[in-house]
Formats: sequence, structure tokens, C-alpha cells
Amino acid sequence: MEKIEKIKAYELLTPMLEGLLSSQNYTISNLSNASAVLWEALPDQVFTGFYLYNGEKLILAPFQGSVSCVEIELGKGICGQSAAERRTVVVENVKEYENYISCDSRAMSEIVVPLIKDEKLIGVLDLDASTVAYYDEIDVKYLEEFAAKLVEMTDFNFFSVG
Repeated sequence: MEKIEKIKAYELLTPMLEGLLSSQNYTISNLSNASAVLWEALPDQVFTGFYLYNGEKLILAPFQGSVSCVEIELGKGICGQSAAERRTVVVENVKEYENYISCDSRAMSEIVVPLIKDEKLIGVLDLDASTVAYYDEIDVKYLEEFAAKLVEMTDFNFFSVG
């Protein structure tokens, strides 16, 4: 995906997300629509979804794509690393990344954005692409904005995974 195309796609995502998010703040509904919006807008994805933190580990939540790991320990894999460090992690080639958990052999690159609300870890947004080096600084910028808007407009107290 060319940079200009990627930017145009992302510039439509956050306003689209705002329109789709439930005014009732239903956690599962909001996460489901958010993963669907990203799945449709970004080509070459093999997984687009969420893991929620239950106080001990990350638990699989709404997603689009193929099957995935159900539980991830903090620090383990790219999702666990992002959650533990509370920062976005981009991996250009997951096959060469030592701390990678393989759930789908088609995944070649990954980006994980932590979901933080009131300084507490809520979970992570996880995207895997079938192309090496798919994610870059454009994805970081727009996915962090997307995640922040989602966290702002969703009542994560409504649904507890732990």
C-alpha cells in the first residue's frame, strides 16, 4: 500500500469509528466494529483485533481474521511486550523476531498498540500483515490516534474479562 493511499485510508478511519461506536459504550460491540473497520480499510491483514487485560494476562477479544492465541502472558510475544512496556511495538519481520508467538504462518509483520485508560492497561490492538515491513511511522501515528479515540469512547468497566 502506497504511503498516500495509506494516509487517505487512515484519515477516514477515526471519523468512521466515531460514527460506529455505540452511544451505550458497549465494550464488545465497540471492539467488534473497530476491528471490522480496520480489517476493511487495510489490505494484506491476516489478523486485526484486540486482547483485553484481565489483571494477569491478555485474553483474546473481538477480531477479524484467522484463529489466534487465546491467552498471552505479559512480556511474551509482541502483544505481551507492548502491554508490559505500554508502548507501540512494530516488527518488520516476525520470522526474525525472537519474542514472537506464531499463531498464523501467513503473518509476516506486526504492530501492537497498547490501550491505556486513566493510566491503567486495558489491553492491546494487534494487527498482523502478510507482507514484510508493512507497518511504518504512518501506521503508528494513526493507529495510536484510533486506539485513543476508541478508549475515550468505550466504557471498559461495562465488561470485565477478569
